[in-house]
Amino acid sequence: STTNMNHLTIDFRPGHVKLLQEDPPAGGRRVLVTGASGLLGRAVLKEFQKRGCAVTGTAYRRAGPCLLRCDLTDEDAVKTLMSQCKPHVVVHCAAERRPDVVERHPEAAENINVHATAILAREAACCGAFLLYMSSDYVFDGRRPPYGQDDAPSPVNAYGRSKMEGERQTLRYCTRSAVLRVPVLFGEVESVSESAVTALWPKVLRGATAGETCALDHCQQRFPTHTQDVAAVCWNICRADDSIRGIFHYSAKEQMTKYEMALAMARAFNLPSDHLIPLTEQPAGVAAARPLNPRLDCSRLEVLGLGVEPRAFASAVCDCLWPFTPDKRWRQTVFH
Repeated sequence: STTNMNHLTIDFRPGHVKLLQEDPPAGGRRVLVTGASGLLGRAVLKEFQKRGCAVTGTAYRRAGPCLLRCDLTDEDAVKTLMSQCKPHVVVHCAAERRPDVVERHPEAAENINVHATAILAREAACCGAFLLYMSSDYVFDGRRPPYGQDDAPSPVNAYGRSKMEGERQTLRYCTRSAVLRVPVLFGEVESVSESAVTALWPKVLRGATAGETCALDHCQQRFPTHTQDVAAVCWNICRADDSIRGIFHYSAKEQMTKYEMALAMARAFNLPSDHLIPLTEQPAGVAAARPLNPRLDCSRLEVLGLGVEPRAFASAVCDCLWPFTPDKRWRQTVFH
């Protein structure tokens, strides 16, 4: 027998289960999302499914039952993937996005952030697909904000350099392409460590439970942005792909240090924050340098009407952290 779910047909009988992808819904597009097991990729996958597209998601280490396992650094594997999926649109979210990991393992990071991007861009061009490459505000050094779309990149670490090079590969090999630079992201996380924003939550809780003080950076300015908002912008760009080319910026507007993010979390959950100590000097002991204030000027996106109103940080981060709230406090907050 077969069952249908989200444009996927599952054929099952005793001892046999097969996932069959149906043709896209009438008027729908075939969309390929790389890095679909990651924080941003999951949100993009959901957004395009919600819009009625036939979406194929790829992953590698974390490929689940509804995702295709594909090593994007393997040219033959990417060729096969593209010939099977025949996508109208490719949203390239796959990346090594942890700056300290990139600094320690530059070759592996270069492979996924640059080499895989070049392969994907060439293959997208071959099959006539529109390619949207997800980039980062870390392509800038953060010394002279705000940064326009045409300002020259000036990365201060290997991660920023790899994303800059990925942008160049995208625009070089695929004429029907765009680059979307975004800041630090948060959203529906599988674990709090998945985002540099939600990773602050255990430090907020520590004061409420163990009473330990915790020093947090109060120097580097960030613009925490929700993945659902970014996913909606991706949809807007891809929907208008015939007229969209080049580099775009999207960012939430609230400027915060890590210390200020942690304070906002504590306030949102009515937790003490006296244990949080602001560090006003650049932190020592990190592998990769960070830009001071890489604020993005998003005017190009806004003029074209492709932006979305970013959700407020306090309420959005509250939604993300609910599943990681200790049971007792959860009950008190919900029922009192």
